[in-house]
Parts: sequence; C-alpha cells; structure tokens
Amino acid sequence: MANNPQHAAFYAVIAGIPEGWVMSYGAVAKRAGLPRHARHVGMALKQVPAGLDLPWWRVVNGEGRISPRGLDGSDDLQRVMLQGEGVAFAANGRIDLKRFGWGG
Repeated sequence: MANNPQHAAFYAVIAGIPEGWVMSYGAVAKRAGLPRHARHVGMALKQVPAGLDLPWWRVVNGEGRISPRGLDGSDDLQRVMLQGEGVAFAANGRIDLKRFGWGG
C-alpha cells in the first residue's frame, strides 16, 4: 500500500469512507491513531502510490470545505465528484459535517 506506515494508516481510513460521506483531514488522522496529524494526511494524499484506488475526494478540511490546491482543476473535480455522490454544498461552499461527516 505505502512504504510509510503513517501514510498506509491514513490510506486505510480513507479507503473506508463510503460513497456520499466525507471526513476531515483531522478526523482521518484521529481514526488512524494519529490525532493532531491532519497536515500529514494532506501530505500523504499528495503522495498516493500509483495504482492505489483511493477516494481522495471524500476528504475535506475541518470547516467542511474543499481545500484549495492551485490551478490544476482538482478543486472543481472534487466538488463535482462529491455532488455526484449526493453530498450537498451550502451557498457558502461548505458541507454540513454533521449531516455528511462519516464517523462509522
């Protein structure tokens, strides 16, 4: 899965997020047994091994927003993918984590 054991733990959590749900970077870190490592989740997502089918689009920031990544268009793609799974965005661009946040 990954050479880095922390990354492997994050990937295992992310792989378990079901369609139509999201988790924050912090929630992923906490579920992986590494609370307060939310930034490391972001770094791990930048280094996903080729061939690993991971639903990266289901990870959002702690405010329920898509974290900006630059000009590559992945921000828009993430929103489209989440909406395609039934995740609703408020007018201010936020996802209601109480409604769509995965805690399972």
